[in-house]
Amino acid sequence: MSEKLLDISDLQVSYGGIEAVRGISFHVDKGEIVTLIGANGAGKSSTLRSISGLVKPKGGKVLFHGEDLTGKNPTEIVSRGIMMVPEGRRIFPNLTVLENLKIGAYLRNDDLEEDIEMVYGLFPRLKERSWQEGGTLSGGEQQMLAVGRGLMGRPELLMMDEPSLGLAPIVVQGIFEIIRRINEAGTTVLLVEQNANMALHVAHRAYVIENGKISMEGTGRELLEDESVKAAYLGSTGK
Repeated sequence: MSEKLLDISDLQVSYGGIEAVRGISFHVDKGEIVTLIGANGAGKSSTLRSISGLVKPKGGKVLFHGEDLTGKNPTEIVSRGIMMVPEGRRIFPNLTVLENLKIGAYLRNDDLEEDIEMVYGLFPRLKERSWQEGGTLSGGEQQMLAVGRGLMGRPELLMMDEPSLGLAPIVVQGIFEIIRRINEAGTTVLLVEQNANMALHVAHRAYVIENGKISMEGTGRELLEDESVKAAYLGSTGK
């Protein structure tokens, strides 16, 4: 029987008088990759930001292992085992690759060497550039660094906000292969992604968000084959 890791119930997020998320409910089971797809402004990123504590929800519940984390601050959320790889990467450009990785482990007080080597194993290019400043990396390398930094917190749930944004297609393929490998190694993943084709291919389950509400859900394969999803998000080219 699947273990429910994250349980979102009637989540509502507003910015001023604008409702970004209008009462959505979904769950993520332990060991899954779950993706949220939808157009720009649909409420996907706002959902992740409220789970991670960056935005306080107007209403609803965020449960993790059954514990209510609704409205807790980001440090408390991280301490429970939830890390987020933010949209736009948000690395520290004037710090080295290694220093950026160590920041991801800011709540830990144990030896980091094993996890640094784990990240370098996933991203050999980062090891080659260990002492290079983050701001001098390519966009793809910065995304690798952002993912590696997230993994340094040893999260049970890794949330990723638009990891393919602005990257060349060949780099995007590599990033999604890494997402699959991270999941196979035991980390549960909640993914927000505009590249619906790639996201649905890697996801166990998926939800479509439209205008702040969930309009459809199913396995990744089911949504890939759904005609309305094809028309709205995949198109004739699958992009």
